[in-house]
Amino acid sequence: MEDKNQILPVESSTINNTDPNNREMSLDDARRVKVLSPGMLVAKRFIRNRLAVIGLVIIIAMFLFAFIGPIFSPYEQTQVFKGIGAATKDYAGAIYNTELRYTVKPGESFAGPEIAKFLLAVGKNQSTFSTNDRTFAFFEEGEGHYRISELDQVAEELITLQATGDVKLTKIFEDAYQAAKLANQTTFEVEGVTYVMSKKAKATLISSQRDIALGTLFVYDAYDPSQVAIVNSYDFKLASARAIANDENSFKVGMEEFASVEEDGLTTIYNSSGESFAEISRIIVNPLNQSEVLSIGFKKAVREAITNQAGGFSFGLPDEGPVDYDVVRVNTNYYIKKEMPTELIRILESPSAEHPLGLDNNGMDVMTRLMYGGRVSLLVGFVVVFFEILIGVIIGGISGYFGGWVDTALMRFVDLFNSIPFYPMVIIFGSVMDTLEVSPMTRIFLLMLVLGLLGWTGIARVVRGQILSLREQDFMVATEATGIRTSRQIFRHLVPNVMPLLIVSATANLGGVIISEATLGFLGLGIRYPLASWGSIINVASDAFIMTNYWFMWIPAGMLILLTVLGFNFIGDGLRDAYDPKMKR
Repeated sequence: MEDKNQILPVESSTINNTDPNNREMSLDDARRVKVLSPGMLVAKRFIRNRLAVIGLVIIIAMFLFAFIGPIFSPYEQTQVFKGIGAATKDYAGAIYNTELRYTVKPGESFAGPEIAKFLLAVGKNQSTFSTNDRTFAFFEEGEGHYRISELDQVAEELITLQATGDVKLTKIFEDAYQAAKLANQTTFEVEGVTYVMSKKAKATLISSQRDIALGTLFVYDAYDPSQVAIVNSYDFKLASARAIANDENSFKVGMEEFASVEEDGLTTIYNSSGESFAEISRIIVNPLNQSEVLSIGFKKAVREAITNQAGGFSFGLPDEGPVDYDVVRVNTNYYIKKEMPTELIRILESPSAEHPLGLDNNGMDVMTRLMYGGRVSLLVGFVVVFFEILIGVIIGGISGYFGGWVDTALMRFVDLFNSIPFYPMVIIFGSVMDTLEVSPMTRIFLLMLVLGLLGWTGIARVVRGQILSLREQDFMVATEATGIRTSRQIFRHLVPNVMPLLIVSATANLGGVIISEATLGFLGLGIRYPLASWGSIINVASDAFIMTNYWFMWIPAGMLILLTVLGFNFIGDGLRDAYDPKMKR
């Protein structure tokens, strides 16, 4: 009988079956099941998502544009481009003269104290005035012309007429005085000498006069620079003033005869040869650039335009073509403007080969500004999200792990932050920075800090909820049994298990932070000139004229914001699906 426990030999052919269809797998078989790490599995799922890959490509392109692009850009962020062009600028100024100008006879003196007393006498309508031991009288030689004489007393009448000093009174003198007195005249003439009668208390003083100065509101311009001394002399001005006052067409100075032609308040003086000699007017015309000399012809054209209330005129020298001038009145001043070649900032230039996206309203290259602005916008997004995750993980991790009163206290702290209105706080903070004149670079960091402090509460709640469910898992019981300290349990075992969710939340929040920064920049509360961000660049769209006529000023910045936010949203959706364990492999 055979032993039932006998071990029967097995043929090797039974084990080493050469039939490939019946061949069993071994651990070292080339066709064994491939085991992927969790990270590789997430990456494989992420790559399968086409939208996620598109989002990743977009973000990489944005980073290359913002951080690598400026290296190859030939321009600086704040470089202003200028060019030579024609601009209407102030060339000269004009005004009606309201202050008397004085011409003193050679050998005489009439200075500050005498001028002050004279103006006071004119204001009080007094014909004489005194200063120190000198007495003066003035006579109006026509509108805007005053002849000033110094008086030397020769006689006095209190009861009877008596001479003063060494002067002897003649019968002719006494008769002329009495005739003037009866006619209520203040002057009379004897043998070519004019005498002035003035009152002092109850006495009447008779004084001879000596002309010393002429005060006039008119401006005298000589056509020939060599004749300026004659035109500005006392005799010429007095003679011309009397001719104008008496409507005379000619007057004589010394041995030379002059003719005068008045038209609309402008008087042209001609010499005996019929050549233009001088211009007389109440309008002062001066160049705004003191190094320039205005010709008499130009001044005459300006005065004619002002007198005729014309808005402009044309004037040109004989060897030059006519130039158009505009006359602009501002209160009592007149500004003469003309187109002049000047260095201008090239603003709002359309795209060209030199500037692919044109120049903005400050004359800066739009593409270069977009590159540097992308740095700021992306930097703000990542730094703010980092702050949000850091604060949210600490608060949420402690709250979820300890629970109880600690959880209640920290969640009420979170509710306190949630009750703070975001945009009013940012507006107030922006106004404070404007008042304190915070520098643009400091403003960036303060803005990131504020956005981070106001945006961490959502992450804290997510982390708290995840840790509340994870702390009851077996691996946490094991950590407690091994005596690992609390901080290590939270940050080495709990937080890493929440990290996939944090990564998804961070990528989703990045787009929101960039939108918030762009909104603040659009409202003028974010990054300030001369630094740029995509939000501050798109701020120009608040001007309806620029928005409708200069698309290159705001559409590229808007498209970059749109693409960047879409890219981060696509990546966030891809990561969410990749971390989902229920997703089909």
